[in-house]
Amino acid sequence: MKSFKTIAATVSLALMLLSNATAQSIYSKSNLFAWCIVPYDIKHRSPADRIAMLKELGFKSYAYDWRAEHLATSVEEWKLAKKNNIKVNAVWIWIDANTDSPQQLSSANLELLSYLKETKLKTQLWVGFHANFLEGLDEEAKVRKSKEMLDYLHAKATEVGCTIALYNHGDWLGEPANQVKVIEASGFKDVGIIYNFHHAHEQLDRYTDIIDAALPYLWAVNLNGMKREGPKILPIGSGDRETEMMAYLTKVGFKGQIGVLGHIEDEDVAIVLQRNLSGLQAILSSIGDNEALSTYGKK
Repeated sequence: MKSFKTIAATVSLALMLLSNATAQSIYSKSNLFAWCIVPYDIKHRSPADRIAMLKELGFKSYAYDWRAEHLATSVEEWKLAKKNNIKVNAVWIWIDANTDSPQQLSSANLELLSYLKETKLKTQLWVGFHANFLEGLDEEAKVRKSKEMLDYLHAKATEVGCTIALYNHGDWLGEPANQVKVIEASGFKDVGIIYNFHHAHEQLDRYTDIIDAALPYLWAVNLNGMKREGPKILPIGSGDRETEMMAYLTKVGFKGQIGVLGHIEDEDVAIVLQRNLSGLQAILSSIGDNEALSTYGKK
């Protein structure tokens, strides 16, 4: 099994591959999107203000996370995004056993799907699962129930022209190895995995094995500053693990998009995003990824 000891021993080679890559760097500004910026913002921006902020920061796309109070303005926001040439590359969906099952979705999730249909927004649906969804089940039953839910979600997503990706939000379905089991059990070829550094603290020693297994399904990776002891949310560039983790994504040929987090409720999300962008630039400068760096002055 690969470990961070192995990564540390070979990181120089990985960083050299990163800096000498001839293909476009995955860390170029055009390949970044903003994530966790709707409920995580002390300014509680309106849709118009949020789109203006993304333009000011130079983001060309973002993933839409929401709470019930945001549903009423989601259509307005997605239309504004389109008008301003900002792509809504994903929309969050949360599955809770108290309200969702393989036969029926919550009223909020159904409302969300109706708005996707209304606006004809063709995007990814990032699915997170509450711990209660598989509570008390053995391994075989967890795979079976997860597959049933994925089958149902896939059908619902297909109806509105969207695709499904599983999101590592913790617990059994937060393990990419289990996500791969469920995807392979389903037989679907159009289901992806979204990997989040900020939900990976317990996976650090297995990180390279996780990425290797998930890579055929990996659509996006959301960055975060990473220290084994936490905290969960840390600015990019403030940890002691994320540089190696980022380098490994390049080394194995990951071609998906890279997410930059907001995810702090009591700060202005524009400041949080800019801090993460600055930290990302500092990492890219330290490893000599000049190709990516050259894109950060452009909006």
